[in-house]
Amino acid sequence: MPAPGRTWIYSFAATVAAMMAIQMSSLGFSPLLPAIQKDFGLTYSQIGLFTGLYGLVAMAVSVPAGILAKRVGEKIALSAGLLGVAVGLLLLSQAATYGTALGARIVWLLGYRVAFVCVMVSIAAVCPADFRSTGMGILGAMASLASVIGAPFGTGIAEPYGWRGGMAGFAIMAIAGAVVFWFGYQPGADTTTSLHGHGLSAPTRSAFRTPIVWSMVLLGLINMGGFSATFFVPSAVKTTFQLSPMESAYVISTSYIVAIFVNLLFGYLCDRFDRWSMMIGLGVLLIPSCFAMMLPNLAIFRAATALVISLGLCATNQIFALAGEVVDRRELGPVMGVVGLGGGLFGYVGPQVLGVLRDRTGGFTAGWCFVAGGVVFALIEVVYLRRYARSRPVLELSPSRN
Repeated sequence: MPAPGRTWIYSFAATVAAMMAIQMSSLGFSPLLPAIQKDFGLTYSQIGLFTGLYGLVAMAVSVPAGILAKRVGEKIALSAGLLGVAVGLLLLSQAATYGTALGARIVWLLGYRVAFVCVMVSIAAVCPADFRSTGMGILGAMASLASVIGAPFGTGIAEPYGWRGGMAGFAIMAIAGAVVFWFGYQPGADTTTSLHGHGLSAPTRSAFRTPIVWSMVLLGLINMGGFSATFFVPSAVKTTFQLSPMESAYVISTSYIVAIFVNLLFGYLCDRFDRWSMMIGLGVLLIPSCFAMMLPNLAIFRAATALVISLGLCATNQIFALAGEVVDRRELGPVMGVVGLGGGLFGYVGPQVLGVLRDRTGGFTAGWCFVAGGVVFALIEVVYLRRYARSRPVLELSPSRN
């Protein structure tokens, strides 16, 4: 349950600060990649491995991160994750070879994934049930804002101090986030999680022995397009519209700015209306947006990209909000880890398949069709999960006993 009175607001704000600290470097370091590539003399395949490690680490670490949050508490686990991010970034800033840079990147991503999963646990733990979706929306908006400001932050430091200075700057922000979180976050009481009338019957057994929890991994399909668009929009802008990299950066940054407002609006609406129905509506909007990515009209392409990225991010945050109602508070860590596994899995599969289809077909049409098909599949599962939830009686959850 959230902390009594309004003291949960301080914990919520501290968690948002922690999320912004890790998100600034997560995408904000991308403008530094050309300098990293030049410094180490890397091929594009090597850069692809360097960036693609995110999905592999997310698949490997998400569930263990959830277990860690359950065992030691989300406060300790998230703080440790933030410090891990800082250590990885500092090691990267001092890396002398490509091999040591890869090792530092792995350390960075290990800390990032632990911190990310624990952020979701913390939000679900401290927010009142009737504010949970709004809270996730605010979290998503601030994460998008951090992504927008991270790039100029790192680039601004890199201009006088090089890309290594930029990485060190990101490390300092991670340490600052850890300090703010440690002193600002107060864990909620370990008691019953209220369902607040959303009609979901939550099992009291372990999350790992609950089929409905594991089925939520597939909901990661709904944001597969967002991951894919972030990496392939620059290529699409260049090949289809013959525009500069600066124009592609503008398209992507605009999408994340749109995501700030979409997350806030959708989170608010999910707390006012049925969350499952809102997720269905979001999926219905995403499908034509994916198909619109194929059209050779720049204005439509920009709008479609903004919708695919912003709605995908929004859906991801609200899946975590729904997951917070599936189990009692002591199982929040495992269920968030399982849901995070879906995000990591399809964050890796989506760009990989899109790249393969691009090589084989010479265009992006097949890739966007694949992404739209993933959204359709996720939408069907949301409909099924809603029917499952409404077919069972609403229960008050008792604390887990382990």
